[in-house]
Amino acid sequence: MKETEEYQPLLAGITDREGTELCAQLRQELVDDVSKTGGHLASNLGAVELTVAIHRVFDTRQDRLVFDVGHQCYCHKILTGRREAMATLRQYGGIAGFPKPVESVHDAFIAGHASNSVAVALGMVRARQALGEHYKVMALIGDGALTGGLAYEGLSNAGACGQQLLVILNDNGMSITPNVGAVADHLAKQRLKPQYLTFKRYYRRVMNSNQVGRKVYRFTHKVKQALKQSLLPCSMFENMGFNYVGPVNGHDLAGLTRAMRYARELNEPVLLHVKTVKGKGYAPAEENPDAFHGVSPFDPATGKAKKKSGENFSAAFGRTLTRLAQQDRRVCAITAAMMSGTGLEQFQAACPERFFDVGIAEGCAVSMAAGMAKQGAIPVFAVYSSFLQRAYDMLIHDVAIDKLHVVLGVDRAGLVGEDGETHHGVFDVAFLDSVPGMTVLAPSSYAELEGMLEQAVLHVNGPVAIRYPRGGEGAYRGDAGPGHAAVLRRGDDITLVSYGILINDVLEAAELLAGEGIQAEVVKLNVITPLDPELVLESVKKTKVLLTAEDSAAHGSVGERLAAAVAEAGLTAKVLCRTSGDKFVTHGALSCLKQELGLDSAGIFRAALEEVRKDG
Repeated sequence: MKETEEYQPLLAGITDREGTELCAQLRQELVDDVSKTGGHLASNLGAVELTVAIHRVFDTRQDRLVFDVGHQCYCHKILTGRREAMATLRQYGGIAGFPKPVESVHDAFIAGHASNSVAVALGMVRARQALGEHYKVMALIGDGALTGGLAYEGLSNAGACGQQLLVILNDNGMSITPNVGAVADHLAKQRLKPQYLTFKRYYRRVMNSNQVGRKVYRFTHKVKQALKQSLLPCSMFENMGFNYVGPVNGHDLAGLTRAMRYARELNEPVLLHVKTVKGKGYAPAEENPDAFHGVSPFDPATGKAKKKSGENFSAAFGRTLTRLAQQDRRVCAITAAMMSGTGLEQFQAACPERFFDVGIAEGCAVSMAAGMAKQGAIPVFAVYSSFLQRAYDMLIHDVAIDKLHVVLGVDRAGLVGEDGETHHGVFDVAFLDSVPGMTVLAPSSYAELEGMLEQAVLHVNGPVAIRYPRGGEGAYRGDAGPGHAAVLRRGDDITLVSYGILINDVLEAAELLAGEGIQAEVVKLNVITPLDPELVLESVKKTKVLLTAEDSAAHGSVGERLAAAVAEAGLTAKVLCRTSGDKFVTHGALSCLKQELGLDSAGIFRAALEEVRKDG
């Protein structure tokens, strides 16, 4: 942005009263929209006034607003031209549930994972400085994201940058440092009054006009800092180099707007501490914010889900792990702020002394697990596949080199649907295979998950991962046993290979092929690292055609490894590898994504039919 360009926040012209009315309207729209599409509700309800205040003070066409995680961006989307598109939120072909720069110039940066916003915003500050531009930069981060170490790396560097940067801390639950009674509350309120802010700007300008004034200002500033550090919850941030402002009532729109206007004028790093209520304004979400963090479609009148959720792989994992822990006191469970999401509520209730939540700190979880394993415990870290990506270094350095027995429950493996690019678990197949000594198990049913988890915890040496999908099992309910692979269907015309939940689509494709007079041999892999291709190679010698199907990235896929094994064995065979591809997969219902990628039963059937008929 050049200094001469027009600067116009979207909501610059509205009054405090109009803004309050807008907030009420936005809350109603949020409940109505999310009740139809599903999505993140409680976090968005808590950030309504915060979002409106930002758009009263900053022009996000030019100023850069970096969301942390981004699941609180719905009001931002509504205010920046996407109100009508909210009916398509998280739907295939619709708008994303997270900030996405390709959607709007107002979305400064992609988001989906936590704790990176301050570091990203600092990068934008450095670019602004290097290129001689003049826009403002903000990072909006929640107290939950502050449990991640990357947040503190960003804060440490940002506080020392000496440039304009506003970090907005949306504190909706965790106390960073407790306020010290009524005196602290009173001083915080006094510091945010318009009269105080006006006087502070005037005093700074006058005292900096001559040498004597500057000496007096430095002395009074030191006295003020000492008083603040003894009475206000800001010493940590100010020690990092931030001008701390707050705490501010996050639902007082007028006060929030004042604080942001004040922060906007400061040419230095500022941390604005905002206290909000998660789920604000919608009683079911206020009473149970965790349950309304991420929701499926629900009845807005009652808050009850329209479709009851049944058993799923996460619940089966948690139930089995609890049983194993009750049988063996060495078994411990670790989560990174995802106890409910990974099905560990039962474990936490049954064995609280062996349940550990490290917050949004996957690297810490893996290193801690390594320490536990070194001392004789059996740590099991339940984590979403896409979040495990952050701990790759620790898997190699802390776990694998010393061959430590750490068990990973890799939840949300494969395509996850509506959360899109940032959450699809399509990379773990490749990166786990690259870790020396790693074993990766791939159950296709609850029965197999239970057996493989027991095998992983009690019988496998070294690091071991069990990868399983989001949601429930399919028509396949069997248990292929302890071997590396199993033949589920015999045939002579083509070999179909898969693992995990996609075995259901492969079996359906084999039925469709049978209707065309083609007999497919279906091989299900139980262990994908280390890969034993013997059973597949025996089948390919007979069929001469191999088709693999997996919802993982193309490079480093099991299909690539099997193709290499076929070539090394000197077999003359055609190999087709169907994967999620070499590009990021968009958001949408799982059925839509599988159809687009050719990973549903119809797509696998068509590809197999074409290849067999071509060769025949």
